[in-house]
Amino acid sequence: MNNKLFLIPVAAAALALTACSSDGETPVEKAKYITVSTSIDGLSRMATNDGEQTFTEGDKISIYAWTGDAATAPLEADRVVNNAINTLTSGVWVSEPQMLWKDMVTPHYFIGVYPSSETPVSSLTAADYTFDVADQLASDLLVATNVTGINASNNPVPLTFNHVMAKLIVNLDYRNQWGGTPTVENVRVEDTAGGATVNYLTQDVKAWTSNKAELTLPTVTANAQYASIIIPQKGISVIHVRIGGKDYTYRHNSDIRLESGKYTTVNLIVGRDEITLGDITINNWAEGEEINGGEAMD
Repeated sequence: MNNKLFLIPVAAAALALTACSSDGETPVEKAKYITVSTSIDGLSRMATNDGEQTFTEGDKISIYAWTGDAATAPLEADRVVNNAINTLTSGVWVSEPQMLWKDMVTPHYFIGVYPSSETPVSSLTAADYTFDVADQLASDLLVATNVTGINASNNPVPLTFNHVMAKLIVNLDYRNQWGGTPTVENVRVEDTAGGATVNYLTQDVKAWTSNKAELTLPTVTANAQYASIIIPQKGISVIHVRIGGKDYTYRHNSDIRLESGKYTTVNLIVGRDEITLGDITINNWAEGEEINGGEAMD
């Protein structure tokens, strides 16, 4: 996988230089700048024609940092960096406000979140995520953690972003009885969660169980492919394909697996009397398993 690395300038906390006194006191080390490199694990938000995976110009990420216990992401008052918004500008991450080290030697721990949020997240281990039905393909959530303990002498601080949401792709094929390719009005998925609680530190996702709704998948290729970012969850097993005002329904014999950081591809063969499952493929944005068998009636 080819990943572009973008550099985020982070200023070390300004350390005042003590004046040299007659007793030969040693000056404190001057403040330093460090850099943070970012990459995206697996299929990125943007994949170029040559397969290179990268953020794009104008993207914004939120950066959080703290000291102390790597396994305990603190509340706002105890963070060293609290939602510094970094914008990709001409290939360089520009931070506002500028990120400062607490000191030059203490280990620091980092979390990065894409997309950025206008206000700091109060709890980095229980952050609310709301699915944007109006912009499903842009509803991806990427999170990076570096809890190895980086201090001001280390350059750069690497942040590798992982996909936290899942992705569902439905491919349609048609039996000869249609006499050609029919016009699909929509493809819908029953009982989808509208939000989740996300632990940025562990990247665990807990889908909300209330107020589930039917989700209409955006069209990728008319009459052929429909896809959306979707919250990792259990309980989804029904897909409707509407043609000519009639629903052709596929009911899986168990939950269709929708896992964090993976995309699930459901290949359906649509007949006038039934939908037959071609296969289900579950990929980790690159590779995965294939499941065959099953059918659905209208």
